[in-house]
Amino acid sequence: MDLETLLSYEWGIMTPEFIILGVATALSLMDLFMPKSQSRKILGWVGFAGIFAALVSLLGLIGHGPESILFDTFRLDSFAIAFKLLLLIGSAMVLLIAVGYEPNEGLEEFRGEFFYLFMAALLGAMIMSSSGDLITLFVGLELLSISSYILAGMRKRNLHSNESAMKYVINGSIATAITLFGMSYVYGLTGTTNLKEMSGFLTSIYNEQHIYLLGLAFFMIVVGLSFKLAAAPFHMWAPDVYQGAPTPVTAFLSVVSKTAGFIIIIRILFSIFANAPSGDAQGLPMILALQDYIAFLAGATMIIGNLVALRQRNIKRLFAYSSIAQAGYLLVVIASMSLFMFDALWFYLGAYLFMNLGAFAIIQHITHKSGSEDISQFAGLYRRAPFLAIAMAIFLLSLAGIPGTAGFIGKLNIFMGALVPNEGHYVLVSIMIATTVVSYFYYFGVMVQMFFRPAPDTGKVKIPAALTTVIGISLAATILFGIAPNIAFDFLQGNFNQFTDFFQ
Repeated sequence: MDLETLLSYEWGIMTPEFIILGVATALSLMDLFMPKSQSRKILGWVGFAGIFAALVSLLGLIGHGPESILFDTFRLDSFAIAFKLLLLIGSAMVLLIAVGYEPNEGLEEFRGEFFYLFMAALLGAMIMSSSGDLITLFVGLELLSISSYILAGMRKRNLHSNESAMKYVINGSIATAITLFGMSYVYGLTGTTNLKEMSGFLTSIYNEQHIYLLGLAFFMIVVGLSFKLAAAPFHMWAPDVYQGAPTPVTAFLSVVSKTAGFIIIIRILFSIFANAPSGDAQGLPMILALQDYIAFLAGATMIIGNLVALRQRNIKRLFAYSSIAQAGYLLVVIASMSLFMFDALWFYLGAYLFMNLGAFAIIQHITHKSGSEDISQFAGLYRRAPFLAIAMAIFLLSLAGIPGTAGFIGKLNIFMGALVPNEGHYVLVSIMIATTVVSYFYYFGVMVQMFFRPAPDTGKVKIPAALTTVIGISLAATILFGIAPNIAFDFLQGNFNQFTDFFQ
């Protein structure tokens, strides 16, 4: 590639990625040359400033027409911008949680590593959202995954953390191998790694053996990415990793990493398999012919996540199974494949971002103060810290889908979207309603502890400013989008053109 070709590219569309890359590099150099005795919290604030700058540059790209550079390996379309907004907002809030993180076993010598590895993971997720090629998708996925493996095991002297990191690496490696094997089948059939070229080539495949291989690739890719989403029955790593990882990492995995997982599954499934023939008598595209399998995955994930959560006493394990159940609800969106699929997915991921990160900020503070992660540590929280108890109650109500919260609007959109197609997914909707009712038991169990159990410690709880900021923003967004969801939908539809450029 000559210099003239390089200079002809519209590099401005990669500004947010360049900012995150530059900040990650600067943080690693700062950590290297800073005295060991100096606090690394300053690195967290530099990282936060970098994410804010990337967010501002991304907002400047709204309305930018669909454009691709580097031989269509990097795409900027409405889908990429909308989901990068979620990634950057979620990451900024996780960094605020991380700045206020003071583990009992001491993490000072590794705190600097946390911040630049975190930025590397964010960069991987952002690359995935703009990838137009299987190779860049995979590079982004691995950048996110490898950084996450290290972050999960950051507490080197904690046995739970060591165990969780090992399980995460093993499960993640198997998932990556299965995904890559599925991708290799698609590459073998098309002779290209470009998603748009693949889509065009696969429309003309009529050989039964080729269609069979393509179906096999579909299953392998879905199975491999289901590990990343923590969808049942590939969810077994999630509770151990959520429990053993530092709380900011758990918050990152539950929100930012999960959002990235849905980004890659949509990029691959709807770019490659939306136009590929399935070989059935009705002539349906492959993704429609096989949507029942995604529906089965969604149903199993909702059932297992909610039922096993009933037995949990550790608050982080409880939220791990809650996260699994939420992945099931989001898979219902993909299984229904309605016209409003992208809108419903974006809104629910945004609502989940705020209610979950707000809850994790409170969980981090309470578990640090008490030295235990048992839900009994929330006993009498209303008497010790009324603001924390009320905020936590609102986040739990939103996760449960109670009216007046963003979670309710998100679930209502999913519910309506699943009934819109001519052949509505009535069984899936029934499972969704039943499992949502089951979730009330464990969410309300935490609320019972906060409001109706005597406080073991009557001392007042002081909240760090960074955590107060996260809780305040999350609380405001959860209530605002529950009462006036049109603010989010008008912003989405006014700026992102119904995501029509995703298929261009």
